[in-house]
Amino acid sequence: MRTKKVKVAGRYGPRYGLRVRRSLIKIEEAQRRKYICKRCGKKSVKRTGTGIWECRSCGYKFAGGTYVPRTPAMKIVDQSVGLKP
Repeated sequence: MRTKKVKVAGRYGPRYGLRVRRSLIKIEEAQRRKYICKRCGKKSVKRTGTGIWECRSCGYKFAGGTYVPRTPAMKIVDQSVGLKP
């Protein structure tokens, strides 16, 4: 039977504590999710390395956050410069 409650943190079993495993679940789900590409608009941007993101459709490669392509700080900077949110 597969895990339901613990999701990807099931590989750690009962180790490291509940709070750590829950925060790990949140981070890993965000980093493995597909995001929308700025160039082509398709939902095909995936993480290739730490802070490196690539669109699987058009090949657009860019630097972003470690776990998500656009961090909250990057959004604030884009708004102050006048770029699209």
